Formats: sequence, C-alpha cells, structure tokens
Amino acid sequence: MDRIYLDYAATTPLDRRVFAKMEPFFTQDFGNPSSIHTFGQQAEAAVDNARTGIAGMFHVSTDGVIFTSGGSESDNLAVRGTALWQRRTHGKNKIITSPVEHHAVLATVEQLGDAYGFDVHLVKVDRSGKVDLTDLERLIDEDTAVVSIIFANNEIGTINPVSEIAEVCHRKGAIFHSDAVQAAAHLEFDLENSPIDLISIGAHKFYGPKGVGALVSRKKPELFPQITGGKQENGLRAGTHNVPSIVGMAEALLLAREGMAVRSPELTHMRDRLIERVTEEIPGAMVTGDLKERLPNHASFVFESVDGNRLLVQLDMAGFACSSGSACKTGDPQPSDVLLALGIEPKLALGSLRVTLGSGTTDEHIDSFTRALPGLIEANRKRNS
Repeated sequence: MDRIYLDYAATTPLDRRVFAKMEPFFTQDFGNPSSIHTFGQQAEAAVDNARTGIAGMFHVSTDGVIFTSGGSESDNLAVRGTALWQRRTHGKNKIITSPVEHHAVLATVEQLGDAYGFDVHLVKVDRSGKVDLTDLERLIDEDTAVVSIIFANNEIGTINPVSEIAEVCHRKGAIFHSDAVQAAAHLEFDLENSPIDLISIGAHKFYGPKGVGALVSRKKPELFPQITGGKQENGLRAGTHNVPSIVGMAEALLLAREGMAVRSPELTHMRDRLIERVTEEIPGAMVTGDLKERLPNHASFVFESVDGNRLLVQLDMAGFACSSGSACKTGDPQPSDVLLALGIEPKLALGSLRVTLGSGTTDEHIDSFTRALPGLIEANRKRNS
C-alpha cells in the first residue's frame, strides 16, 4: 500500500541536498569547534559560515544567532532567559503570553509563575486564534519582562499580526519573543522589517535535521543561559556544537526561502481544494483557525460526533498520516487547549483533525484523501452513536 504523508507540521523529511552538505562533518571534518588544531578550526569555520548565513537571511548580526537543540529549547531560552534577566537587571516581574501557544512556551511560563513567582497573564484571542491587540495593550505595563506570542499556530495554522504585536510591546518597553517554528518554513520575513526582538526556529520543520534549532535576536540578546558550562554561543548556551546539524539547518533554511515564492502558491492551492471538499462533502465539518491568514500548507477541522484519536487510526490504516489536536493520556482523551481557547465546546474539540502538506504532496494525494475521508467519518460516527 502506498502511504500518503500529510503531517508536515509535525516533521519533514531531510532534503537530500541538505544531507549532502552535512555528510562530510560526520566522518571527514569531524573536529570539535572548540579545539585549536586544524580539525577544530575546520569545524569552527563551518559553524561560523552557518551562523553568518542564518544571520544574513534574518538581517541580524552574527551575535544574534544562538544555536540550540531545537524549537523547544529556543522557546525556553527566550522566555525563561529573558524573564530572569529582566527581573535581575530591571526588576520586572510580569510575563504575558496567549492560551494558544506551543507547550514549549506555555509550560515554561507556568513554571516561571509557580516556581519563580512571576506574575503571569494570558492575553485574549479571538475565535480564529489571533491575539486581541486591545487586550494586549491593556495588559502590558512597565513591569512586563517579556511577551511571547506564537507567529503561526502549529495546530490551527492561524498567522498572528506579529509586527503590530511587536509595536505594541515596544511602545510599552517590553521585549517581544515569537515562536516562529512553523512560520520559518512558509513565510517570508526578517527582523529588520518586522520588529520582533526574538524568534525561535527548528530545522526539522523546513526539511533540515532533527535536534537542532536557533534563537535569533534582532540585537545582541540579554538573557540568562539555561545550559551552563562552556563558553559556546557567547556563554549563552554551553555544549559542544552539533556541527553537521548546524550546517544542515543553514542549508535547509536557505533552500526553503529560495523556493518559497514558487512552493507557497502551490501549497495554498492544494490546501484550499482540500478545505473546500471536506466542508462541502462532510456534514458537521468546521474549519478551525483563520480562513485567510493561515499557513499555506495547513488545514484543520473539527467534526461533530467524531472521536479524533480513532479517526487518526482509521486514516493510518487507510494509508494516510495525519494528526489531531487531542492528546490521549492514559487512555483518557483530552480536548486540545488551543481549541478550547477558541471557544469550541470540549465534546466537539475531541473530534479534531490536522492535515498539513509539503514537498511530497500532489493533487492526486488530495483527491485520494478527500475521497477516503467522508466514509471514515461516517464509520466513526456510527461507532460513536
């Protein structure tokens, strides 16, 4: 059976061109960048070249690129590191985020509130998951250490007005971080034209290797390190550099940005066909997230009287890899926090489905998926009735 992968928001396959760039650093140029001999110098040069390339793509200085193990670590470093720095140097004690963030941000903020005594506030979002700018302006004051709002939502695809959010933060003197893990693969932006202070990226979302990411800062960042030890990354992130993956991330990001102008319209066309067919052919299907301001590869739904986890198993057995907004914990399905924040009823939120497209997706895949889904939904509903 030919299997069709429709879960590109979860991870992407490594681009062969990226692997070709990485391969020598596993076996031939394997030195530690902290070593002073020739092997180390070659590895250090590779890391420096990758840093220079990423800095150039986002229009920041090389001091503004901190290599990490992925998007989650970048989120942790940005939020926890900035909050602690701002409190120690300026006495600020408030953190603002939204209820639709990735858990890498939400869990970090929760810990900062519970264990470190920070004053945590959640800004309101509308039915599409966009931040309420009026509420944000109301919440920010001179005590705000950091504001963290997701650029493009991993679960519902909604794109936030991050430049406007940054302007509100700056008027109030607050640092603004945005989780751009999903956005970096599909949206053209830099930190010169969009006044975000800090963004998080993860390579495996744009056809790079897993286990590597970066925190990118518009200016030299001021934050507490979360991993201490050596002096790597200007003392902000200790640990021997993952040279092959850093090289791969820089190449993958370059390829993604170079191909964006061609690929994004193709993905948008297939996404819109998928959404149209699902909503037309399946009674009780509702699109989640913003219908226009959303990632070009992202379609997400909730279905009445459907068990989302069971639907994923049905789809997998039929040859389709997708994901759901609900998480099964010890056999007890829980509705997605993101969907609940949109005002969706818990029972309906349990019937969620995320379909994300990518480099391997074709029109034929969309046709095959939209032919199969109505029957699977009907069977799922019969079992639940």
